[in-house]
Amino acid sequence: MNTIKYKILGLCICLFTFSNSSIAQKKKAAVPAATSYTIDGNITGLEDGIAVKLIPGATHSSELPVAETTLKDGKFSFTGKLNEPRYFYIIFGKNKGYIHLIAENAKIKVTADAEVSKQEDERIKFKNEVITGSKSYDYFKKETAFRDELEKDYTAYHTPESNELSKLIGAARRDKNTKAADSLQSLPVWKKFEADEKAFFDKVKLSYETLITKHKDTWWGPLFMMTQYSYFSPEQKPLYEQFSDAAKKSYYGQLVDKDLNPKSLIGTSIANFNLKDKDGKAYNAKDIVAGKKYILVDFWASWCGPCRKEIPNLKTAYAEYGAKGFEILSISIDKDEKAWQKALGQENMQWHNLLDDDKVSKSFNVKTIPATYLIDSKGVIIGDNLRGSDLEAKLKELLKS
Repeated sequence: MNTIKYKILGLCICLFTFSNSSIAQKKKAAVPAATSYTIDGNITGLEDGIAVKLIPGATHSSELPVAETTLKDGKFSFTGKLNEPRYFYIIFGKNKGYIHLIAENAKIKVTADAEVSKQEDERIKFKNEVITGSKSYDYFKKETAFRDELEKDYTAYHTPESNELSKLIGAARRDKNTKAADSLQSLPVWKKFEADEKAFFDKVKLSYETLITKHKDTWWGPLFMMTQYSYFSPEQKPLYEQFSDAAKKSYYGQLVDKDLNPKSLIGTSIANFNLKDKDGKAYNAKDIVAGKKYILVDFWASWCGPCRKEIPNLKTAYAEYGAKGFEILSISIDKDEKAWQKALGQENMQWHNLLDDDKVSKSFNVKTIPATYLIDSKGVIIGDNLRGSDLEAKLKELLKS
């Protein structure tokens, strides 16, 4: 009996010893979490000596590099430390091409084949991009894979016929041939195009909002908000408000807050600036406002729904107060000049319309659109975000007969 008891006891001791030994080995073998990142790149097709920069992305602002190096034997390397994963662009040359990734404290490898286009001002295009070592980047790619489907949808409804019709309508608008433009827009093919376009943008809106809401409790929500929208409009404020405190306090949460709630510029003076119209003609802001009592500088874009909805209100204000010293200057932040030209043809605004150069919108601290600034004859901003009835009331107060 005692022999059996000691055998069992001995077996238990052996198992206990083996268990502790295994745990000790696991602890010894455990790899501590990385406290810094390394980004090693291997790019084929580019000459040695080309500049390579690591620049913060997803900020809606121009950023300075956090690191710079040069390509040697197709290779480059960056190292650093992060408090949380961050979105970066790896920029090659003088902004000739880029690769984006999400860096985290880990060993990250980037490989790609580069092609330099002689026909496009030596732009660098990349193929066969492979990024490994960043779990955050893998997750980002998985969660934003729906954008591939959206690109296919966009291409599908932009048929050769609708593209040609768009050019004809734009030309008719530019020639102020309203009858011809209206006739073209009444054609079944154009009606179908408009319906398809609306369905497309409704799908885009739903896709973005679903993605962001899914991640409302972590820093991913604000990051997705910064990456999916180039600019914000008041429509995005409810998305931000749903974020948890942790999400709002994250690096990207604070960026979203800053963009959605920009600091007021009322009481400050604007600098003179030059921008070009749809025909490439340069206009000086000082000359546009000469002799006017008040000017509304309106930042907008062709893709901005709230901006387009506000245009009829601007037309009403312009018709009523234009002869009394009121002027409007609309500045588009469109990156796609053709989309801007198309929108101008559709909207037929009877005041100066210029295309932003990134510098002017930044000087006004434009973070969301539509953004409007009411300026007096001395160049001082006396009101902002005046739209609809608010703009009407302000102009009535200022331009009493």
